[in-house]
Amino acid sequence: CFNHYITSVSTLFPGAGGWSPLESDKHQWLQIDLRERMEVSGIAVQGRHGSSDWVTSFLLMFSDTDSGWKQYQQDDSLWDLPGNSDADGVVHYKFPQSIKTRFLKFIPLEWSPGGGIGMRVEVYGCTYKSDVADFDGRSSLLYRFNQKSMSTVKDVISLKFKSKHSEGVLVHGEGQRGDYITLELHRGTLALHINLDDAKLQSSASHLSVTLGSLLDDQHWHSVLIERFNKQINFTVDKHTQHFRTKGSCDSLEIDYELSFGGIPLPGKPGTFLRKNFHGCIENLYYNGVNIIDLAKRRKPQIYTGNVTFSCSNPRITPVTFLSHASSYLLLPSESLPEGLTVRFQFRTWNRDGLLLHTHVLPKSESLLLYLSSGRLKLTHQKSVLDKMEITTGHGLGDGLWHTVSLSTRGFQVSVRLDNDMPNVLESNSVIGSGDSFFFGGCPATLNDLNCRSPTLAFQGCMRLIFINNQPINFFQVQQGLLGNFSDIQIDVCGIRDRCLPNYCEHGGQCSQSWSTFHCDCSGTGYTGATCHNSIYEPSCEAYRHTGSTSGYFSIDSDGSGPLGPTLVYCNITEDKIWTVMNHHNMAFTRVQGSNPERPYTMQFNYSTSREQLQAVVSAAEHCEQEIMYRCWKSRLLNTQDGSPFSWWIGRTSEKQTYWSGSSPGILQCECGLEENCMDMNYFCNCDADREEWATDAGLLTYKEHLPVSQIVIGDTDRPDSEAFYRVGPLKCYGDRNFWNSASFNKEASYLNFPTFHAELSADISFYFKTTSDSGIFLENLGTKDFIRIELSSPVEVTFSFDVGNGAVQLTVKSPNPLNDKQWHYVKAERNTKEASLQVDQLPIKFKEAPADGHLRLQLTSQLFVGGTISRQKGFLGCIRSLMLNGLTLNLEERAKMTPGVRPGCPGHCSSYSSFCQNGGKCTEKYNGYSCDCTYSAYVGPFCKKEVSALFEADSSVTLTFQEPSLDKWNKSTQSSLIFSETSKSRESISFSFLTARTPAMLFFLNTYHQEYMAVILSRNGSLQIWYRLNKLKEPDVFFTNTVNLANAQVHQVRINREGRDIYVQVSSPSMDREVMFAGMQGFIGCLSSVQFNQIAPLKAALHQQAGALVTVKGHLLESNCGSSIPADLNTFTTTHSLSDHSEKADNEREPLMNAIQSDSAVIGGVIAVVIFITFCIIAVMTRFLHLQRNMHQAVSKDKEHREGLERALRNDVDLQSTVGCNKKEYFI
Repeated sequence: CFNHYITSVSTLFPGAGGWSPLESDKHQWLQIDLRERMEVSGIAVQGRHGSSDWVTSFLLMFSDTDSGWKQYQQDDSLWDLPGNSDADGVVHYKFPQSIKTRFLKFIPLEWSPGGGIGMRVEVYGCTYKSDVADFDGRSSLLYRFNQKSMSTVKDVISLKFKSKHSEGVLVHGEGQRGDYITLELHRGTLALHINLDDAKLQSSASHLSVTLGSLLDDQHWHSVLIERFNKQINFTVDKHTQHFRTKGSCDSLEIDYELSFGGIPLPGKPGTFLRKNFHGCIENLYYNGVNIIDLAKRRKPQIYTGNVTFSCSNPRITPVTFLSHASSYLLLPSESLPEGLTVRFQFRTWNRDGLLLHTHVLPKSESLLLYLSSGRLKLTHQKSVLDKMEITTGHGLGDGLWHTVSLSTRGFQVSVRLDNDMPNVLESNSVIGSGDSFFFGGCPATLNDLNCRSPTLAFQGCMRLIFINNQPINFFQVQQGLLGNFSDIQIDVCGIRDRCLPNYCEHGGQCSQSWSTFHCDCSGTGYTGATCHNSIYEPSCEAYRHTGSTSGYFSIDSDGSGPLGPTLVYCNITEDKIWTVMNHHNMAFTRVQGSNPERPYTMQFNYSTSREQLQAVVSAAEHCEQEIMYRCWKSRLLNTQDGSPFSWWIGRTSEKQTYWSGSSPGILQCECGLEENCMDMNYFCNCDADREEWATDAGLLTYKEHLPVSQIVIGDTDRPDSEAFYRVGPLKCYGDRNFWNSASFNKEASYLNFPTFHAELSADISFYFKTTSDSGIFLENLGTKDFIRIELSSPVEVTFSFDVGNGAVQLTVKSPNPLNDKQWHYVKAERNTKEASLQVDQLPIKFKEAPADGHLRLQLTSQLFVGGTISRQKGFLGCIRSLMLNGLTLNLEERAKMTPGVRPGCPGHCSSYSSFCQNGGKCTEKYNGYSCDCTYSAYVGPFCKKEVSALFEADSSVTLTFQEPSLDKWNKSTQSSLIFSETSKSRESISFSFLTARTPAMLFFLNTYHQEYMAVILSRNGSLQIWYRLNKLKEPDVFFTNTVNLANAQVHQVRINREGRDIYVQVSSPSMDREVMFAGMQGFIGCLSSVQFNQIAPLKAALHQQAGALVTVKGHLLESNCGSSIPADLNTFTTTHSLSDHSEKADNEREPLMNAIQSDSAVIGGVIAVVIFITFCIIAVMTRFLHLQRNMHQAVSKDKEHREGLERALRNDVDLQSTVGCNKKEYFI
């Protein structure tokens, strides 16, 4: 090893002096010649001793010659290296991978603000020995085997190469049966083609091609390593590796006679690739430990050398890099030639647009522009502002490859040629001569010549081999300021880089790029975001429930942004328990015959998802089950003499399971054996009785660590008349352990610690929190310098901060409402190579772009702290739930069980989610979440959103009957008490929906013991009428709604609310007609849905509960979903009435309220004298209680009078067919 240094004194660090240029500007550099290629492992830099001169940042370049430099990258996207902060401090850099080079160049970028450039440099490393061969595009090396054919199961090929050409075969070998291996340089990338199978027996599906690397035609060394063992292959180019397996059935590679390097000696040979031979240098070429170049140099007989030299030629090619799309340009002068001009150059770029060349031509007023537009090459002959001619050629030229352009004029013609295509020609009306100046890449900002205004951006990319009028350009003179002028360019280096290698687009996203950035196309991946990191699917059926989804097929992504993809499941969201159902390919009853223990029947169950996805779904669930049924005729399950079972199944653990149909692991029994009710008590399964009759062993497998069932084996159906049927149902799971996994932090000094969060390139963190504190840290993870932190920085602000080496970045989302309101709030923070983002609830997401060239990797070393920090300061007080990091949910509850100051779980979910329970549903707390109690709602379902509807035929009705409490003991039910208490209030609320085409019709009827009643009817003309009779001595009050015909076979909603003396009526009707006709109807024929009186739902009670003393159904009643057809767009009107006092008016005549509809909430006054409804309820109770026996006969008389009075009141409109019983309040529907 060596220490090589350049300084003014014999010892670098303690001594004085150093390098300091006369002028401190960005055109200065320090170059070191190591005399021969060395293996450089590190450097150290200082400022100039005893001065104010030092360099604060610099570029490091290296080259085998003193031209064609390459920049050293500290990180995947970091080019400049930090330098010194004073004159005598030493900054060391140890390279993760050594550099093999002869020349080093240090280019200062920034330096001491109070001084100038000053450097002392020391270089560390060792001597480097290599065997090199030079191939001229026609030569090759042949390594001949000692036998006719070589068959190997293990191969290792390693080499290094460099070339300026993008095509060429490096390695090739093939066999007569069709085996081959080929390594070729194609379009600047390396392609490995391999086939291990007989081409005569196998289709092309066994052939495999893999590409790796990019921009490999840059005239710099690149390393290659191919390792094969059987079908497994590791393919490495520089520091990028791909692992893959070959296709087909064979493991060995059979090659006949020889292996060629540098080309294919006999192109056209069967199976060979018709490609170009390699043109460039190869060093240290090894095949299975054999040094091929060393054998060739020593003229060994097994090596045939075909025009190969053993030193690497280095053609001097000077590239130029144009850095800025706004200000880069290169001005080159030339002698004016009236007879014409010729310009030739090569370019490469990732941009689709950019000016390549602008030049004035003779006549002086004219100019030629050559530029890229949407990836195509355009030539414009600009004669004046309005007079121009254009031609376009090529496509996809922003592909990063070198392209050759030739532009020439001769006489009246202008021609342009791209690569090897035919020239494209423009015809002019005058002879075009060469001007005296050529602008490459752009135009100076100070040049106001109209003709130099570029139609596009300046060029960003590389150019080389520039010839003007057949004269090459001397870029050394340009660099010294002796020729032309330039701005924002680098000379003698091509700074192009492939931002899609490595590919930072995740989950199969397609990467595309420009000069300064890359983009990810996430189409069809199931993911979204700048790097396709975030799944577009919910992690579970429980999560879909909270989005308001109903039952159906959904794609769930159990690990979110993790490596597992989405899987299609069925979500049953009709119950309190949300079931996830995963089917397999064979869920029908399957018949089995002819199997025995030596030749058992086997069925493998294939699910619509991978094994890893199944495991993720099952692990996250609270409970899983799978039905298994075995139906037998003389076919045993477990009954063998030696104790080994005839049949068994295999689950997720790939272990043999012998428990069946509801039994438990390790117990060789069926469900009937555990319950001791098998058909033969001498056995533990029904089928083990071995009878000539059908028997069944069926039940649920619930030990979820063994689920799902992946295989079933049946071995006793080959005896005479023996047969069996089996069925394995779908896997069903409910509950989401991750969604409700939470912890409560009770002390500011408490926290939970987890292993280090490894998220170098991409990190996403999401969770829910609720608190009453003003501030607190949710989580923190530290590194040596890097860190990541999320905190509640104020009662209305959440802050996400991190540092990956480019300086601290902070994003803050400010909420208009306090976040410490003891409600659940959602936070999601993400950081990747493109950007950082922070989301809080549904507030606008805050974004911040990452620097184009900077550190990419987040290096964390400490433990992850949740709810606090290692300093135990600014801890979080409150609850954190569903904390997920890069798709992995942290088990807060388990960690909280063993941590002081932290409790598992977090009560109070209804404080945030009670609004999810609709239509009067009540939120009920659970340990893991909540549920909606729909007992007192007219709706059902997980959120009380599903309407209960029924179709009524002629003469059908539902009657809900209840009596006042304290009369009979058998009537003291909870429902009776509730109904009575509801009718005893000073307010009532009635709502229902209906659909009918028949009038007149009774929709709703309520009556009391004292012959008071309330009715909702449709009159003959289809208008809605509300009848109140609160005094049997007076005529009923009738409310008319001024609406169109409501008996129009459309769904209408009615809401009636009474508060004290005021009655509010709301009728909602659809805005679109429905042509549904009902013919031949009598009574009410149609649909009623969502019928509710206060908290009583009589229709729901009739349809969803067993009929009893409280519910009577007359006629045929059919449950339907007709109520769900109510459209969202409804014409709604609201009517408000006031009940007058009947005591103030002796004779109250029926006065319909006309024109009582108003679109606003204004009160429409209508004076109707009635006694408040609750008064009669109380009188009815007291009368019943005090005079029960005495009033028995009176009740009959009153009931008769009541019926007669009711019939007289409604005889003009409705024909009531049901009588009213005494002592009761009733609903007629």
